[in-house]
Amino acid sequence: MNSIDVAVVCKALGDANRLEIIKMLSDGEKCGCELLEKFQITQPTLSHHMKTLVECALVDDRKDGKWHHYSLNCNTLQDFKKFIDGLSCVQNSEKKCGCCSA
Repeated sequence: MNSIDVAVVCKALGDANRLEIIKMLSDGEKCGCELLEKFQITQPTLSHHMKTLVECALVDDRKDGKWHHYSLNCNTLQDFKKFIDGLSCVQNSEKKCGCCSA
């Protein structure tokens, strides 16, 4: 996963409702109506959130008749986690960059 893909996922996860949706889908596939029951939002608002999550490939959408069923895309989630796990925090106050060292 490149930095652009990670940024798109981060942007999608930058909404509390979408984070809750991701948590709900971690238990398995859910119908849109099940997701809607848990939020005080309209169906068009849920559709907007789901479109965002599907477009960044965090969520897969399966249509069954008039119903949409959503599930986590485990490949994207694993790639995102791998990117995040690759970040580290090294604190070395003695190391100076070339422009700052005197």
